[in-house]
Amino acid sequence: MLPEAGELASDLRAAGVEVLIRPLAVVRRALVSPRGLGGLAAAWAADATRLGRLARRRDVALVHSNTSVTLGGAPAARLAGVPHVWHVREIYADFPRWFPAFRRLLASADALPCVSAATRAQFGAGDPAFVLYDGLAVEPERLGQAKARAALGLPGDAFVVATVGRIAAWKGQAVLVRALAELPDGAIALIAGAPWPGDEARLDDLHALATDRGVGDRMRLTGVLDRPGVAFAAADVVVVPSTLPDPFPNAALEAAAAGCCVVASNLGGVPEMLTDGDTGILVAPGDHRALAAALTALWGDPGRRAELGRRAARDVRARFSRAALLDATQALYDRLLS
Repeated sequence: MLPEAGELASDLRAAGVEVLIRPLAVVRRALVSPRGLGGLAAAWAADATRLGRLARRRDVALVHSNTSVTLGGAPAARLAGVPHVWHVREIYADFPRWFPAFRRLLASADALPCVSAATRAQFGAGDPAFVLYDGLAVEPERLGQAKARAALGLPGDAFVVATVGRIAAWKGQAVLVRALAELPDGAIALIAGAPWPGDEARLDDLHALATDRGVGDRMRLTGVLDRPGVAFAAADVVVVPSTLPDPFPNAALEAAAAGCCVVASNLGGVPEMLTDGDTGILVAPGDHRALAAALTALWGDPGRRAELGRRAARDVRARFSRAALLDATQALYDRLLS
């Protein structure tokens, strides 16, 4: 069950999976207000009735809500009398007032797989939460740097620092722009991604910041790339500059698996993925000068960049394989259904 007919729906259908489309009650930041919560409650009630009936009619054995912000799976599983898995892919550090109540709701699930230990740390010892690391969803592309830069219109001799992901205040693209201003003229910041619909002002903010810092001509915004591996291949360094805890960022995982040198904020699930100085470089979140210093050191040491990338690829491919995720998920289902 998906809320819209997008790329995921097409991929699932191509794999032989039946997909149903209907609006779903989803917690969004903008809805966490008295007015927004009223509408969310109405959508939640509709989900409970419709999804519960569907689960009973289809003789569903188990309901797996794939994110903790999707609410309808919990009442549907209860109405159908089947186990409920509520996957937690979010860290609610910036919602301290209402998370305790939400945590109690999440803890009503039969299982709470969390994508990192940092995500699991939000819950108490008695909650049914445990760590189930994500695996690599896609095999990283193997492109030559020259070909990738040509495809993106980047100069071949530049020092390219790339970041890939949703453009949002907490994702830290502004931190990268400030760090770029501390680097010599030969550096370029490649920012791949787009803001949520309705939040397009983030792009204007980035342009204004880059212009103010004198690096407007050295910041490249690509929008969402159909092949994010092109950005990884074009980059000398991939940066994950989050300012709030990122539960287990796919951008860092996929870049490391592709053999990139990764510099990331030292918070959230990142330290579980990368070891500072061995498989990546970790810096203080929000500190653009620390980020600039790390990038400057790596700029002058291509051998170290290559070695960090090799070690990262070997390590994350071994620990976060797709097979490991599938085996762990199947074991969870078997345990609940037994």
